[in-house]
Amino acid sequence: MRISELATESGVPVHTLKYYLREGLLMPGLAQSRTRADYGPEHLDRVRLVRALVEHGGVGIAGVHRIVEALDSPPPSPHEVLGVAHGALVGATEEDAPEPDADVREFVARLGWGVEDCQPIVQLLADAVLRARAAGIPLPDEDLERYALAMRAAAEVDLEVAGRARSTEEAMRIVVLGTVLVDPVLLALRRLAQTAESAARI
Repeated sequence: MRISELATESGVPVHTLKYYLREGLLMPGLAQSRTRADYGPEHLDRVRLVRALVEHGGVGIAGVHRIVEALDSPPPSPHEVLGVAHGALVGATEEDAPEPDADVREFVARLGWGVEDCQPIVQLLADAVLRARAAGIPLPDEDLERYALAMRAAAEVDLEVAGRARSTEEAMRIVVLGTVLVDPVLLALRRLAQTAESAARI
């Protein structure tokens, strides 16, 4: 298909597709002449991935670059796939992430999950806890731990879904898009659960 047809199929304007091409987010099409290239299903898949990351996931161009590079040269293990996905979604690397607050680091260590070194994500948690407490939500450690255990159960589902992928690339796509697009599903389920729990206590 030509770039105009790719735009129609994907719902992404031609000028945006050309930007994706310039930035290396979309691989070049098969050149037919100096001014024309053909694009296939793999281009359509890539455009939909980039669009979902940018529009729905709020991932910056640098993060999308890291994900695209990892898709083109997948890491050898599923755990490393997860690390690349998280790094891109959080928007920081281990090297440039600030040191998380000591009390949150200690809380994460007490969970016993062996994830204390995931500095960008621990900092993300620290920032969120700080904002909640500043707004008057106390979030004591015992409540945080109960939330953490609920999220561990959700993570088991995430990894089981990714584990059914037929390739590392597909697994990474599931991890990245799943994290971006399933988060709102979890939020909606939480609100439904709150309503059900509240009704059960009447």
